Amino acid sequence: ILIGGDATRATGLQAAARVAAASGARWYCETFPAVLQRGAGVPAVDRLAYFAEGVAAQLDGAKHLVLAGAAAPVSFFAYPGRPSSLVPDGCEVHVLAEHTGAADALRALADELAPGTVAPVATPSRPSLPTGALTAASAATVIGALLPQRAIVVDESNTAGVLLPQATAGAPAHDWLTLTGGAIGYGIPAAVGAAVAAPQRPVLCLESDGSAMYTISGLWTHARENLDVTTVIYNNGGYDILRLELQRVGAADAPGPKAQQLLDLTCPTIDFVKLAEAMGVPARRANTAEEFADALRAAFSEPGPHLIDAVVPSMLGSNRAG
Repeated sequence: ILIGGDATRATGLQAAARVAAASGARWYCETFPAVLQRGAGVPAVDRLAYFAEGVAAQLDGAKHLVLAGAAAPVSFFAYPGRPSSLVPDGCEVHVLAEHTGAADALRALADELAPGTVAPVATPSRPSLPTGALTAASAATVIGALLPQRAIVVDESNTAGVLLPQATAGAPAHDWLTLTGGAIGYGIPAAVGAAVAAPQRPVLCLESDGSAMYTISGLWTHARENLDVTTVIYNNGGYDILRLELQRVGAADAPGPKAQQLLDLTCPTIDFVKLAEAMGVPARRANTAEEFADALRAAFSEPGPHLIDAVVPSMLGSNRAG
């Protein structure tokens, strides 16, 4: 079962979980849901993997794929010599519902197939606060330990955020917004929309450094409207997501200096603290897990805009141009 659209909210999640529990079916949500409700007390669903290899493992052996508010999965990018369709050979695709009405369709199906089945939900859990150097892993752990109740998370962390789902699985119930259209730079302006739409809820914007530079002026709007948005910049000094895609097309065995410079953000180095302060957003830098925890705790305790420049190493090695 692959869900999307309005099925990634509570009603649809509960219904899909009931159907899966009663039938033994595997169930996933689309890779980039517009809004995914998750956390303690909510049925936990894995997102379909970003890379085709991951999707192949998730759907291995599937004979039927039921779509509820989601489209048949395709590869995010086209790769030479690889198929774009990720539906396994011999798997029959069934459309239960289109993008809208998926939650209602799943609920009707659950009432028919699993009338006495109760949806399993995620149990409350928090990781312990880490110490030492700040990394993508320790940053995820800090967020999982401190994420407030009813938070709205706008996630454009890209490569730095791969461990966030596990770290936040048992945090208080929250909404997770993702990059649906594929164009980087959505995080800071999407946080504006979330904060305006739900002014009584804290918004956490998880933003990679390269993506942030597309729409960094949105911080001025955060300050001008006094929005309760905490922006975390994952500052690893480069476009890791593009470096990763370069590797995947076989073009990164020995990139020259010019190619490296296209994906490097350290010449000159960007001072996100000064950028934020220039636009009226209080900001601080974190180089250790302890500093990041202190900064995040302080931002959550004081309503209004904040920015944390989280200096983390690249997950792919040095980003500096040769």
